[in-house]
Amino acid sequence: MNLLLGRVQTVLTGRALPYTRPGSWSAIAKQPVEGPVQVHREGLTGDEQGDRRVHGGPDKAVHLYATEHYPLWRGELGARPVLGAPGAFGENLSTQGVTEADVCLGDRLRIGGALLEVSQSRQPCWKLNDRFGVPDMALRVQQTLRTGWYCRVLEPGSLQAGDAITLIARPHPDWPLLRLIELLYHRPLDRELLTQVRDLPLVPSWRRMIETRLACGEVESWAARIEGPAHDA
Repeated sequence: MNLLLGRVQTVLTGRALPYTRPGSWSAIAKQPVEGPVQVHREGLTGDEQGDRRVHGGPDKAVHLYATEHYPLWRGELGARPVLGAPGAFGENLSTQGVTEADVCLGDRLRIGGALLEVSQSRQPCWKLNDRFGVPDMALRVQQTLRTGWYCRVLEPGSLQAGDAITLIARPHPDWPLLRLIELLYHRPLDRELLTQVRDLPLVPSWRRMIETRLACGEVESWAARIEGPAHDA
């Protein structure tokens, strides 16, 4: 299979810096990089994460976000400066032509000299609230399902702006990310679908989440993730 899905508009990296709340760090304010960038198992050369407990690592090596979402956000939030250029959501690759509806869990994507595999959608956190100056921004990202997604790196290599995003393999065509995250956030206790999802190649944290929902019949609390620590902590 060699199917052109879209292209990389911009490649972005960032350094971890002190963030908005006491003791917090973030590399969400990523900047465009010109020319080829090396991609390795942990992500892009020159890119960092502020909190390795919840960001980064092999299953979250590269974060992709669709430029198609930006006009929608500007329509809902107004012309905020942060939305004036790619990188508002801390993405590494700003994509054109491909959204959460166009990729499936486990898709293998050739981008430049690197081979990536779609590992999970992003679970938005409170750092988006502070970046946008919108107290419920993380929740809005979650509810709209415009989350972006992560890839692991199967074959390191270099990539750059303008590279094609080519679908090489699709082992789970019934599970586009949009369907998966719609289940997670809008139909979180649909036992039939949760049972199906449990059989997919999920990252460990997602498998625990699905199994806990099935076992307990309850949805885990999202408060810590989407609200974060108090500003005066």
